[in-house]
Amino acid sequence: MNKDGKNIAIASLLILVLFMSIGYAALAQTLNLNSTATISGKWNIEITNITASSTTGTADGGTPSFTASQATFDPTLYKPGDSVTYTITVKNMGNIDAKFDSMKLTETAGGSPAIIYTNTEPGASLTAGSETTFTVTATYDSSYTDIPSITTKTITGTVEYVQA
Repeated sequence: MNKDGKNIAIASLLILVLFMSIGYAALAQTLNLNSTATISGKWNIEITNITASSTTGTADGGTPSFTASQATFDPTLYKPGDSVTYTITVKNMGNIDAKFDSMKLTETAGGSPAIIYTNTEPGASLTAGSETTFTVTATYDSSYTDIPSITTKTITGTVEYVQA
């Protein structure tokens, strides 16, 4: 190939690359993405009710009370075999499903051995907006034939829920 032919080929290739660059620029487009993510989960498990749902013998359930996170009840047991069962209602007021994790009742030291506390556990799952119940029962042990020297027993308890 002669020198003029090489120059024409090089010039043609340069012109071709120039047109390809212009064509690419004309057909290329920039896309912009904008986003703001928001977390709107609400975790809110609350006690919504407590009632003295049943009594045995001459027991008195008193007037139980509650707040969103605490239930208080003071049964009066008069004779062996008396008992009071309290039904506590818990509701998932949030929008995140929950599940029951644990329940623990702890007796304060020095309480009467004649008073026995028992409980049931709430339902395993607590979907958003749903409610469940559990019970706590205080019983005057029927095996006692005399009034014990210590006549009170205090408990504290926790009910734990975790995200389902």
